[in-house]
Amino acid sequence: MLGETDVRLTAWVHGHVQGVGFRWWTRSRALELGLAGYASNRPDGRVQVVAQGPRDACERLLDLLKSANTPGHVDKVIADWSEPADALTGFTER
Repeated sequence: MLGETDVRLTAWVHGHVQGVGFRWWTRSRALELGLAGYASNRPDGRVQVVAQGPRDACERLLDLLKSANTPGHVDKVIADWSEPADALTGFTER
């Protein structure tokens, strides 16, 4: 059940982030933070990350996505915040 402080983060990660374990790494971080959602490769080379849960946990995930400790190389991350949309469970790689 979603709480009143739950949000939905949609982040588009640009850089060398496909074929380097980035989605698996993102899934691991999101699960550690108790978030639900998914990470998926996009045809243009970006990775799209959708995460739902408490805002502070989503903000922490966003900070991790922007950090120098990710697999590959992140050039930039564009984030969009919204209300939770779906009843997501778990965190998957797509």
